Amino acid sequence: MRIIVIGMLAALFFSSTFVLNRAMSLEGGHWVWSASLRYFWMTLFMLGGFLALRPRRLGGMLRLFAAHWAFWLLAGSVGFGTFYALITFSASYAPGWVVATTWQTTILATPLVLLLFGRKVPLRAMLLTGVIFLGVLLVNYEQSGARSWTEILLGALPVLAAAFAYPFGNQLVWEAGQGGRGRVPAIASPLMADAFCRVFLMTLGSLPLWLLLLLTVSPPPPSQGQLLNTALVAALSGIAATSLFLYARNLARSAAELAAVDCTQSMEVVFCLAGEALLLGGALPGAAGWAGLGLTIAGLVLYIRVQNVR
Repeated sequence: MRIIVIGMLAALFFSSTFVLNRAMSLEGGHWVWSASLRYFWMTLFMLGGFLALRPRRLGGMLRLFAAHWAFWLLAGSVGFGTFYALITFSASYAPGWVVATTWQTTILATPLVLLLFGRKVPLRAMLLTGVIFLGVLLVNYEQSGARSWTEILLGALPVLAAAFAYPFGNQLVWEAGQGGRGRVPAIASPLMADAFCRVFLMTLGSLPLWLLLLLTVSPPPPSQGQLLNTALVAALSGIAATSLFLYARNLARSAAELAAVDCTQSMEVVFCLAGEALLLGGALPGAAGWAGLGLTIAGLVLYIRVQNVR
């Protein structure tokens, strides 16, 4: 129960991403600032944390980044930059809970990405992703009555692309830490075993993409509210949620407990729906939406159990 509670608390903080991105969109904040400012804030927060607590580790990470800068630019630009730019773009066209539900297709994308890297994926797990995808389709279908198909596609397709970009970027880093494969370099460093080091290095790698987007799109200056909200997303989702989730996984002592932790992340959809209804006055889903939510969460739970409990 302790592990489940911690995992659900992590899901609560993770859900702040979708709610706050939608809030900034409704207030007129440009999606480029909503995306880029999160990673600028994360860079500052993590720099401050490492300087205060682990200054020697910070030096080691910067040397590791300089030694493989092209790799970190690629991994960070895809796994963090492309992923989050698409997520925030979609918030301009779809409610946060719809984005959060559609985002669960990353469970479908992950095994396909693993296959691209030559890794084996259990067939049973692949079949269950169909249940998740059906739930996502139901949620977006229900929205067709309230929005145009153009808005639906702009709200859904970027999230589907982001669902592939995120695991692809993270798999690049995993492959590098495991000795490399093909064009992926082998990065033999104990720092690769530290999740926070990997996050920091990928965050650094994403910064040039954010600067390029800002120069290309030239959005109007962010408001004070957008500066505050992006700092909250960085702190709540980027740092607090990640820390809690990793802590819960470290407490797990069996595959069943690991599966329980991972299953709690399906609660992001529920928390996002409740947060949007309470804080932003969002409408609750109808029958098709509730059915889609149920299928998505059930599919996630079954998928993770098949993956971990064998």
